[in-house]
Amino acid sequence: MAGKKKTVSKKQNNRPNKGGADLARAAAASTASNKKQTQGGQKKRTGILTYLRGVRQEFSKVVWPTREELVTDTIVVFATVIFFSLAFWLIDTGFLAALKGILGITLS
Repeated sequence: MAGKKKTVSKKQNNRPNKGGADLARAAAASTASNKKQTQGGQKKRTGILTYLRGVRQEFSKVVWPTREELVTDTIVVFATVIFFSLAFWLIDTGFLAALKGILGITLS
């Protein structure tokens, strides 16, 4: 059992095959769709209302955090900021003390 390798058949492999022919077909389809969207070499302009409808549609797809998740994540962020600011302050103070001792300088 330890020496056997698990093989994956092509039906089980869900990754698409990105061979040269597939890439060429995808590029040709993309070029064809771009030509359909343009008129006279210029891209078709859409209005502000179409843009705002798209924004609204995308916002409806967002999975917003619950209040409990938001509070927890905010606490974690504040704790992390406080931890790293104290750590950098201690490191900075240590280096300053070491330089003062080595070089015999004073800072006013």
